[in-house]
Amino acid sequence: MMRRFLTLAVGVFGMGLCMSATAQQTAADYFESGITKSKANDFAGALQAFSMAITMNPENAPSYYNRGLAKANLKDHRGAIMDYDRAIDLNPKDAYAFLSRGVSKSKQDDHRAATLDFGRAIELSPDDPQAYYNRGVSRSRLDQYRGALQDFNRTIELEPNNINAYYARGLTKQKLEDWSGSLADFTKVAELNPKRGQAYAGRGESKIRLNDFAGAVLDLNKAIEFDGNDGESYYNRGFAKSKLEDYKGAYADYDKAVAIRATNYKAYYGRGFCRSKLNDQKGAIQDFNTAVEMNNANAESKVYYTGPITRPILDNLRNVVQERNKINDLSAERSEAFFSRAVSRNKQGDAKTAMIDLNKAIELNPTYAEAYFTRGIIRSQQGDQKGAITDCNSAIKLNPRYAEVFYVRGIIKHSLGDENAGCLDLSKAGELGYTPAYKVISEYCN
Repeated sequence: MMRRFLTLAVGVFGMGLCMSATAQQTAADYFESGITKSKANDFAGALQAFSMAITMNPENAPSYYNRGLAKANLKDHRGAIMDYDRAIDLNPKDAYAFLSRGVSKSKQDDHRAATLDFGRAIELSPDDPQAYYNRGVSRSRLDQYRGALQDFNRTIELEPNNINAYYARGLTKQKLEDWSGSLADFTKVAELNPKRGQAYAGRGESKIRLNDFAGAVLDLNKAIEFDGNDGESYYNRGFAKSKLEDYKGAYADYDKAVAIRATNYKAYYGRGFCRSKLNDQKGAIQDFNTAVEMNNANAESKVYYTGPITRPILDNLRNVVQERNKINDLSAERSEAFFSRAVSRNKQGDAKTAMIDLNKAIELNPTYAEAYFTRGIIRSQQGDQKGAITDCNSAIKLNPRYAEVFYVRGIIKHSLGDENAGCLDLSKAGELGYTPAYKVISEYCN
């Protein structure tokens, strides 16, 4: 049978918002604005409001906590963790902060650290079913199934109709080969939500293990009715039909399983077996060859990212950034004129002379952050990513709130393989107000 994964079923924002009446009045106004925007799902706006509250009152734990929630809802879990860290430093007894930090760590697949955070949340709030549920999920991801089972049991004691806990407990019992016990949990899920196809899929798999093949087919029919792209249920139904010697029906199911996931070597084997029974020996041998020869080393590995930021992707992400070329008073050394001429020359495709002008602008005015940034962009366009990072470093040193520079430096670092530092830069860009960073974070940092 193929592996089914547990997921954290709680949205981080659903864990509640902390209020504070201790902040200064102006900071309190921004804080309240952040709460209002969060409730309206305007998380980018909420983030900016909480950032202003933090600027005015940097010792207010709820501002960091709620900004962390906003970042988490924008899928910026690295940035969220940093805010939760600060909230916990300021208020080490905030169970919600530990719980939320655990969720963000689990989203980064750091389940060991997440388990510790959930454990601390449980110590601070021992009757919170969500903390037990989340710890159970992380324990499952660490193959700690007996500990996970205890956590799901406790969740259900505290919240008897927690449908996610019943489903998770059913999967955990399967991992412990308690097939009969899992049936009761999946049945409870189906009772609580008759349209949840996963319940029928899980129960069908357990029935196969208990040799109830006819019952498995009925449950898997239901699972497929709710989700026609559930390749695992097609495979399992094909297996059950094969056991019932319905080779034509099984063949169709295996064929569908292969169409949904071409790396499913077990489905090739099943289809080959059916072809052999149906006297298609040539087709059977082809399927058996595929089942034997297919490289399955990573067939069931989790895909963590949509793909690395390659050079073409980097170019597309970087080139949407506009250089800051605003009219300024022309200084005596005329660095602004060299800078503006460089921008124009680069737009004409003359990067070589544009670099000469930028070098001159920086020579005349070594504190010209925009010139460093623009030179960094051109260097990146020319393939000199390390030189580009050096220029971005200089621009940030001169202007620590230069959001676009954090964005560009972040995507360049990511493209060079430093994913963590790149994603932290993208988080900082978003925090400073450059909202396109969150699209990149969503695609490449989770």
